[in-house]
Amino acid sequence: MKNLQLALFSFAILLLSSCQVVGGIFKAGVWTGIIAVAFVVILIIFLISRGGKK
Repeated sequence: MKNLQLALFSFAILLLSSCQVVGGIFKAGVWTGIIAVAFVVILIIFLISRGGKK
């Protein structure tokens, strides 16, 4: 499962440049962007906390 998560994360980073992400956020609207950013931050914190527990 960890390999799949890492593969999907790497794939998303390779395909989405920061300019495309910002452009997509502004097209979708401010609130959608805020929710998306909050979700990504929570996901990163979750993955870091799970990585620390072995």
